[in-house]
Amino acid sequence: MTLAKIPLDTKSAEERLLRYLGIEGVSGHEKAISDAIIEDLKALGVPASDIYQDSAHEKIPLPTEVGNLYAYLPGTEPGPRIMFSTHLDTVPICAGAKPMRDAGRIVTDGSTGLGGDNRTGCAVLVTLVETLLKNKLPHPPITLLFTVREESGLQGARNIDPADFKGAAMCFNVDGKVPAELITGAVGAEAWEATIKGKASHAGVAPEKGISSTLVGSIAIAAAHREGWFGKVVKPDGHGTSNVGVFGGHDNHAAGDATNVVTDFVYLKGETRSPDAAFAARITAAYHDALKSAVSIVKDSDGATADLHFKGQAQYPSFNLPDDSAAVSHAKRAAESLGMSPTTVFSNGGLDANWLVNYGVPTVTIGAGQHEIHTVNEFVDLAQYADGCRLAVAMASLDAP
Repeated sequence: MTLAKIPLDTKSAEERLLRYLGIEGVSGHEKAISDAIIEDLKALGVPASDIYQDSAHEKIPLPTEVGNLYAYLPGTEPGPRIMFSTHLDTVPICAGAKPMRDAGRIVTDGSTGLGGDNRTGCAVLVTLVETLLKNKLPHPPITLLFTVREESGLQGARNIDPADFKGAAMCFNVDGKVPAELITGAVGAEAWEATIKGKASHAGVAPEKGISSTLVGSIAIAAAHREGWFGKVVKPDGHGTSNVGVFGGHDNHAAGDATNVVTDFVYLKGETRSPDAAFAARITAAYHDALKSAVSIVKDSDGATADLHFKGQAQYPSFNLPDDSAAVSHAKRAAESLGMSPTTVFSNGGLDANWLVNYGVPTVTIGAGQHEIHTVNEFVDLAQYADGCRLAVAMASLDAP
């Protein structure tokens, strides 16, 4: 069914978003927002028996209050099951946010982030349920998924049991800015960490007796940059990005304790990204090689070198859906039915969609007005948020191809 107009209760949708933005829930602390969504779904008529929380939090290595949240709507007409997803958590800069209206936006007082990433998605999914049930719109069976710990490595999505999708044929993930800017592919990523154990000595009296871990790490990073493996990486056989995000010491403290002591320990943590998993692994290997080379260069007066321990591992897989795939075609038709001009883009950031596609559900990510995310300048464009709600309803009510 092509919809020329969506019967959206804009006032209710905006009030819901404001309320959700005021509920704190950084990664690992998603219980409060999860509970609020559960109560709202029940109030809208979703039976408690059709609401389910999994045990993903028991598998995630970091403390996490609750698992991923699911809700199921029976179809009013036959058709392939459609899934809608979003994530429950926000980043730490959003803690203590005080959302307020400012003309056609929702903003904060400038001291924190807002949490539009991804309270907009949470509000869109619940508004979708409200609109479908209140207006008795026809739709196939629907699965709603709200994941935990997306912001700390897509960990909720990674630890999903695909059986909980109930056989969904496609998914639409709400986690972006412009509603009709359809994210149909994204890079994969690897994470790596290294410890460099050197030897302390008095930096003024006998620096030659020490092995500086700081120097080893610095030489390695400089070499990675010189050889084109740091930052934007473009090689004849692949491309990607990399970063060294942490250069520190023990237990999140500084590397070294005093200026007159040769630093004996450094901890490095970095990431690599690429559309090609094999090339991401190659970037990681380049850092390992640079560190091994640096270890061989830095020696004490007796010729001893530092000990290096390096570990790299895949974080999430890449994906790229063809423009003519069923999920992308469905998203385009839904957007066009509302007078939008959809475009497809490839993201250099990870999304829950990376794992959902890996688990066999083609997933397109749409936007709902979140801007300047992860900063104190964050805001939600209310017109785009409303359009995101309408697009979700169109996707649910439009006949699948």
